[in-house]
Amino acid sequence: MNSQTKKRPATKHTAAGRRLIASAKEAIAWASGEDVPGVRVTYVQVDRPAQIDVRAIRQKLGLSQTKFAARFGFTPATVRNWEQGRTQPDGPARVLLAVIAHHPDAVEDALRKAS
Repeated sequence: MNSQTKKRPATKHTAAGRRLIASAKEAIAWASGEDVPGVRVTYVQVDRPAQIDVRAIRQKLGLSQTKFAARFGFTPATVRNWEQGRTQPDGPARVLLAVIAHHPDAVEDALRKAS
């Protein structure tokens, strides 16, 4: 028998390895639309937070896009994009805009003290 035709020795799988292989096969079957007994599927509804109306916040304060951006540390292009619906504020910007909507003086005070 030459070296190229030698059979590889059978691999022994651990119990954990066998469970992982079985789980992967079940996942593939389920994803292919097969009915897989014992598989529990949980659906979760995630509510998206309401969009923030940046234009309404800015207009309530009587500021132009440029002045609003300068006062609260945004770029004018970002404010324009939010107002025109090209992008939506997320993460920290959402939080900051929510505070600006209700307590703009507090934000301005904090920004003044931070500079």
